[in-house]
Amino acid sequence: MSSWEPTLEKAIKSIVSIKAQCVRSFDTETSGTYNATGFVVDAKAGLILSNRHVVNPAPIVAQAIFSNYEEVELQPVYRDPVHDFGFFRFDPSKLRFMQPEAIRLAPHKAKVGMEIRVVGNDAGEKLSILAGTLARLDRAAPEYGTGEYNDFNTFYLQAASGTSGGSSGSPVLDIYGDAVALNAGGSNRAASSFYLPLNRIVRALALVRDGQPVPRGTIQAEFEHLPFDELRRLGLDMSIETKMRETFSASQGMLTVRTVLPQGPADGSLRAGDIVVSVNGQPVVDFVKLEDILDNSIGSEIKIGVWRGNKAYGTRVTVQDMKKVTPNRYIEMGGGVVNDMSYQVARGYGIPVHGVYVASSGHVLGSAGAWRGSVIQSVGNIETPDLDSFAHAISNLRDGSRVPIKFFLLEQTYRQKVAIMNITMHWHALRMAMRDSLTGMWKYSDLKALAPAQDVEPQTASIGQLPPSLAPGNHVWPSVVLLDFHCPYLIDGMKETQFLGPGFIVDKDNGFIVCDRDTVPIGVGDVRITIASSIVLVGRVHFLHPAYNFAIVRYDPHLIGDTPVQNLRFHPDYLSGQRRLEQGDSVCIVAVGGDQNPVVRHTRVASRSMVSTRECLPPRFRCMNVEGIKLNDQPACQGGVLCDDDGQVMAMWTSVSSQDSSHKDTSTMTGFDVCLLRQTLSALKGADRCPDIRSLDVELWTIRLAAARALGLSSSRINQIESTCGDNPRLLYVMGMLSSETPASKILRTGDIILEKDDCLTTDVSDLGVIYGDKLVKLVVLRDGQETTLNVPTTALEGMETTRVVHWSGALVQRPYRAVQEQVRKMPSSVYVSCTLYGSPANCYGLRPGMWITEVEGRPVTTVDDFIATLESLRLDREAREHASGATDIQTARYVRLTVVNKSLVSRVLSLRVDNHYWPPWELIHDPDSLSGWKSIHHF
Repeated sequence: MSSWEPTLEKAIKSIVSIKAQCVRSFDTETSGTYNATGFVVDAKAGLILSNRHVVNPAPIVAQAIFSNYEEVELQPVYRDPVHDFGFFRFDPSKLRFMQPEAIRLAPHKAKVGMEIRVVGNDAGEKLSILAGTLARLDRAAPEYGTGEYNDFNTFYLQAASGTSGGSSGSPVLDIYGDAVALNAGGSNRAASSFYLPLNRIVRALALVRDGQPVPRGTIQAEFEHLPFDELRRLGLDMSIETKMRETFSASQGMLTVRTVLPQGPADGSLRAGDIVVSVNGQPVVDFVKLEDILDNSIGSEIKIGVWRGNKAYGTRVTVQDMKKVTPNRYIEMGGGVVNDMSYQVARGYGIPVHGVYVASSGHVLGSAGAWRGSVIQSVGNIETPDLDSFAHAISNLRDGSRVPIKFFLLEQTYRQKVAIMNITMHWHALRMAMRDSLTGMWKYSDLKALAPAQDVEPQTASIGQLPPSLAPGNHVWPSVVLLDFHCPYLIDGMKETQFLGPGFIVDKDNGFIVCDRDTVPIGVGDVRITIASSIVLVGRVHFLHPAYNFAIVRYDPHLIGDTPVQNLRFHPDYLSGQRRLEQGDSVCIVAVGGDQNPVVRHTRVASRSMVSTRECLPPRFRCMNVEGIKLNDQPACQGGVLCDDDGQVMAMWTSVSSQDSSHKDTSTMTGFDVCLLRQTLSALKGADRCPDIRSLDVELWTIRLAAARALGLSSSRINQIESTCGDNPRLLYVMGMLSSETPASKILRTGDIILEKDDCLTTDVSDLGVIYGDKLVKLVVLRDGQETTLNVPTTALEGMETTRVVHWSGALVQRPYRAVQEQVRKMPSSVYVSCTLYGSPANCYGLRPGMWITEVEGRPVTTVDDFIATLESLRLDREAREHASGATDIQTARYVRLTVVNKSLVSRVLSLRVDNHYWPPWELIHDPDSLSGWKSIHHF
């Protein structure tokens, strides 16, 4: 009696675990990393069979790991346009310690009741062996979801083997070690697994082995196999059924037309529900025979005989080459990817195979809301039926322009959308990629660089008067603008890329606008400013306050001509800090509503208290050490000002961003005293420079006198505080340290109650939260029940904290910013990973956001400069070795060993495979002279 043990022992040597990175979203696929299985089908030629969704139509980088843990590079040389199979090629000479044998393909051996074994990388395990029994040979192809890759026009085999993720591409073996099917998918609701028959795979293998193309024909119609009882209900004549049963005794049904794509070869010739009787005069009842005829008739007419209702019909259809509806190119634009509409996607939604499909929206397309799954119909009033016309339309645009774009969503094909797209190409490459069918590598060619923005002629617009019922809104509204901010990269803790909110002109002569940091959160990005509801200008981020919730954006005031904008009028007493809003004060809120219309409401101050925000994940700016104002009957709005009846502003009404306990983003509307702006506005107006902002690097909170007394505060000090500070006095204490490595952190301690600053009693957080100009302050604190005098150095804070971002192997690296320093007890280095991109080596090999890089190949790196210099040195050393050895393939696998540390200060070593083809290194550097405020430098 035969045994499985020797069969499996032999087969395992030919089965590989596949580790792959899909480096770009494309067609039905999205970028990311995955594991799968494959097996050798030609050891001499180095051919490995796996699934189509493993070989992938998108650009991938893949390696195969054999059972003895030898690793070889894989080239994706063929993926079927429809069926779920494809081939990798590897170099057999790279295997030094084993010689695998090919597993023979034997589709004819599949029988119901056959005992099988599925051997592969199941659920991430390197090797699993699952047993089963073939139960069906004529199952319909599984459906994986609309818009996803789906197989069709084929039978599938079914068994209860319970395979899961990672086993895709596993061989389905019989007891003699032959493959009778290819594992493809499974059911989440049962233990059923689905296997692709090998009939068409055998044909493709013979052609790929000989280096020949695999012809695939289509008439853009999907067929399904129905049993005879259902066919009778469709009107099948009994004489036809009798003839078919006699001719094909093993068949229990016939093929019917399920769908026909509009504008395809079969449109108007075939209809859904047609029963296929013959093709080219030959009776056909199964998919294999039908596809064989189609594949051998590309460019020719075929005659199809069908039974429709109660009549027989004959029709002629020209077979199309499936390559024409299977894209092999894409365009990278503004961080997004677009490609020609594919047969796969069009079939899922029943639309013609025309148009440009958005596989990834990126920065530019995302500005118009053209997300993944959109089909672009025109750009800048130029129609885009295909990728070439799209490239032409883009080439006519100018960087910095705004153009109309027409598109529809695949989920709503009946509804066209028209939007305005911001053309900002200075952040990303503009290029086309085309697949090399021999190597599977996608080769890039740069598209024509867009012309720079034209000099904009000044535009003048009027500002309408608000009705008397909205008084005092007329005094404020000429200062209101709308800001649209888009960040191209998720750095500085960003989780979103688009932000919208109001701004207020504070210096119309120099073009300064103030807004909150929930509208402009970071310095890297594009700012569009809408003035008077009709003029749209490009601005730039000029200043980000490192502690308070405001930013300064700048525009060119000459570009708005004689538009009657006005500076925001601040109440002099509130701007100077002599007065501030208190509980019960009457105010008028003038704000911008969700529809950008004015919102005016008279109300009163409900409370005044410290602003509370949580540490965010990933770390990002949070407002702290400041008092906020809450209102009775707060209106829903995006932001505004609190003013008196004459329109003089007493406080800003802003959105404060934070997170809840589950690290979900939150925002609350809070008022802030306008005196917080005074130092910044004075510095910008006087010398166009940022103020000297300094900090004690502590988070402060209030403490009541009763609690302070319990901690040892003397009665005499309490009497002094009560006599000086009036009703309900409170003190400030150090709730936490914001950095562990600044001079102040060595002197101050958590729990210190701050009593005096520079010999003056202090209870106002604005005296301590931000310190302007003083490099050293004298503090008297209560610590452990005793008053102690401390001389505390302050730390200088920057108005543009991040000024450099480095991209390497899909990781965005920068100097740790202030919010990061707050969440770690010791800084491992100044090389911080802020973001990793999907499908990149960083994403694949475990380099995660929130890690610090401390060593590269054993060489310590402490700064970003060290990091770049070390990588460059390693590159030059490697190229010298390759030159000396005569190596010519500069894209060969190169691994770099990194030592990384997380915020818990736990270190580990990663080995990362560098890929400079798909992930070339570059860096962004802050450049005040450029249009965007940044310049890009590409390395190597």
